[in-house]
Amino acid sequence: MESLLSASGQAIHLLFMGDAELWNIIWISFRVSSLAILLAALPALLTAFLLSYSRFPGRRFLISIFSTLLSVPAVVVGLTLYLLLSRHGPLGDLKLLFTQTAMILGQIALCFPILVAMGHVAFQSADKRAWETARTLGAGPSRALLTVMREVRFGLLAALLAAYGRIIAEVGASMMLGGNILHYTRNIPTAIALETSKGEFAQGIALGLVLLVLAFSLNASLQYFQGKGQFVS
Repeated sequence: MESLLSASGQAIHLLFMGDAELWNIIWISFRVSSLAILLAALPALLTAFLLSYSRFPGRRFLISIFSTLLSVPAVVVGLTLYLLLSRHGPLGDLKLLFTQTAMILGQIALCFPILVAMGHVAFQSADKRAWETARTLGAGPSRALLTVMREVRFGLLAALLAAYGRIIAEVGASMMLGGNILHYTRNIPTAIALETSKGEFAQGIALGLVLLVLAFSLNASLQYFQGKGQFVS
């Protein structure tokens, strides 16, 4: 118990004294995950819209595929991309393995199904007359899409926050694709795993606190926006 309290005290000290190595890890984690969600959001939400408002052969099969991909472990996604990006893989010539780009690709692969599945649910809940009315009044496809997205903005926001929370806390794909290289690909989850395995708990606790604060902030933000400016009880 005493050692745990000591490690917690050291963790607080590292966070508030601006430990350079610690904050570099936090920066890498937020940079990689933010780029991944930004790159995935638009195509994923467009896919969700098409699955909700279009009728074409294989539509239900695609919906089932995206729903199934929600349960695929991060380490399986990491292994698949590792085999593709490794020296002897079909994409080995790109030399992306053990880079931040590889980590971003892995996180895109993880968050894309979440955005599509949750976005599809949100679009399905919208009144179909919003799209039809906008089109009848002369709005182009892009303007009509924005109208529908405004109607379901809270559902889409929930999808974005859920996807972001998923990728910034995952360890399997990041470890396999990034290699946990200090000052380059070591992010919050991989650093926690490394420091814990070494018996160095202070940095792990500090980074864990960052993830806890992030999780609370994401959920609080969602509650705030759903309450239109007030926290919902």
